[in-house]
Amino acid sequence: MKVLNTLPQADLRTTAAAAIAAEQAGYDGVLTMENKHDPFLAHAIAAVNTDRIELGTSVAIAFPRSPMVVANASWDLQNASRGRFVLGIGPQIKPHNERRFSVPWSAPAPRLREYVQALRAIWTTWETGEKLDFRGEHYTFTLMPPYFMPPSMHRKMVPITLAGVGEHTLRLAGEVGDGIRLHGFCTRRYMEEMIMPRLSEGMARTGRMRAHLEVTGGGFVATGKDPDAVAKAFEAVRNRIGFYGSTPAYWGVFELHGYGDLGRELNAMSKAGQWNEMPKRIPDELVHLFAAVGTHKELPGRIAERFGGLSDAINLRPDSTTETDPVPPDVIQEIRRIATPFQGYRTAW
Repeated sequence: MKVLNTLPQADLRTTAAAAIAAEQAGYDGVLTMENKHDPFLAHAIAAVNTDRIELGTSVAIAFPRSPMVVANASWDLQNASRGRFVLGIGPQIKPHNERRFSVPWSAPAPRLREYVQALRAIWTTWETGEKLDFRGEHYTFTLMPPYFMPPSMHRKMVPITLAGVGEHTLRLAGEVGDGIRLHGFCTRRYMEEMIMPRLSEGMARTGRMRAHLEVTGGGFVATGKDPDAVAKAFEAVRNRIGFYGSTPAYWGVFELHGYGDLGRELNAMSKAGQWNEMPKRIPDELVHLFAAVGTHKELPGRIAERFGGLSDAINLRPDSTTETDPVPPDVIQEIRRIATPFQGYRTAW
C-alpha cells in the first residue's frame, strides 16, 4: 500500500523542507489540494528538491482551467520530477463552479471524459509530433504551431486520476482514468457496495484491469503517539464528517447506513450558520465507520481492517495545516507491506 502525506501550501518557503522530510521518512508520495491555494505550485518546489517520492494533485479543479493550461503545468512538473507527477482532477459541485470560479456548469461526467481525452491528445502531439486535431462537444484543440510545442520529454505520459463521488464519475474513472481519488467521506461498506461495482462497470467498458487502476483514499485516519493524541485526531475527523455531511452530494453514504435524516439536519444547520454545533450531531459509532482509528503502534492493523483489499494508497495527513505527531518510519514501512490489487499505471504512448 502506498503511504502518502500532504505538502504545506500556505507558505511555499516551507514546501521544500516538508517534501524532503516526507521522502526521508519513507512516504511514497505527497499530495496537494485546491482549497485555499493553487495545487501545482508546491509541486514545482518538491520536484526539484526530491528524488523518489511521487507528486500528485488531490485534486485540481478541472473546469475553471482549459485542458491546455493543465497540460502545460503537468508537462513541466513531469519533466522537473523526472517522471514522478500524477495529475488528479475533479469537477467540484455546481455552486463552486458557478459562484466560486464563475464558470458555466454542465453535466460533469461527459465534460470530464473529454477533458481527459483532450489532455492525452495534447501530450501525444508534444511527445510524438502528431498533428493536434481534437474535436469534442466541450473542447476543441486544432492549433499547435511548432513555436508553442515543448520538446519531447522521453518519459511516460502523466497518469490521470479522477475524483469521484457520484455513480457517473465513478464509472468514468474506471473507463478512462488511471486511478480514482476517493473522498474521505466514505465507509468500507460504501466502497464495497457502491464504489467498487461502479468502477468495475467502467473498466468493463474499455477492457481496463483493476491491477492498473489505483484507488486512493476512501476514508479518514485518526492516529497519534498515545490515546490522548488519538482522541484529538478523532475529534478532528468528527468535525470533518459534520462539515461534509451537510452537502447533499455526499448523503448516499449516510443513507446506506441509515443516517439520511442526519444529513438533512446538518444541511439545515449549515444554512443557519450553526457550524460549531454540527460536529456534536455525529455519534462515535459513525466516526469509527468513516475512519481507521488507533495509536501509531495500532495503525497498520487498523488500516488493514478499514482499507485492506480496497484502497491502494492512504494519506496519513490529509490536512497539512493541522499539527499531528509524526508517524514513525517503521510504522510507515509496516503499512506499505499491506498487499493491494494495484500493480502500476499503464501510461505508454
